[in-house]
Amino acid sequence: MNSSLTPRPQDADPRPDATAPPLDASEPVDLAAFKHAFRRHAAGVAAITALAPDGSPVGFTATSLASLSAVPPLATFNMARSASTWPAIVESDRVIIHMLGARNRAVAELLAGPHAARFIGDHWHPGPFGLPLLNGVTSWMVGRIIERVPVHNNAVVVVQIESGGMGVDDEALLYHERTFRTPGAAV
Repeated sequence: MNSSLTPRPQDADPRPDATAPPLDASEPVDLAAFKHAFRRHAAGVAAITALAPDGSPVGFTATSLASLSAVPPLATFNMARSASTWPAIVESDRVIIHMLGARNRAVAELLAGPHAARFIGDHWHPGPFGLPLLNGVTSWMVGRIIERVPVHNNAVVVVQIESGGMGVDDEALLYHERTFRTPGAAV
């Protein structure tokens, strides 16, 4: 048996971590454990922008962004179908996916905040196809939505990348334990 695959006694300990916040007693155990586990899963932060049917800019932060394929270039993100931006994603043909760096924390907080305030200010400008393009991001990609797959009350959105641009390099922006962070030391 490969010893690298054998759990160490401390890994197999089912007792909760004494430093971990307690699970919410008002939620079913499986839901509380799910939320707790994903709070501990650090994820990169992206922003998705589109145009609402009336032509107004909409956008949101996403930690679910993933590459699906290099050829053709496909990416996916997930969202709740009850989200304020869902109607725009249903009606839009295209979106811009922005990769956010540490210097974009304020924009991430803005796009995670109240819907009406997300595009007040000079942190964006009209980009390709009139889509909202965020200023100062590390990179961005224009994509055509090719599929919206409903999954329970959510959806997986598949985007074929058509073009994009590079910004200035920056430290990665992560979301971990309900807080925006930058990576620590390499291990």
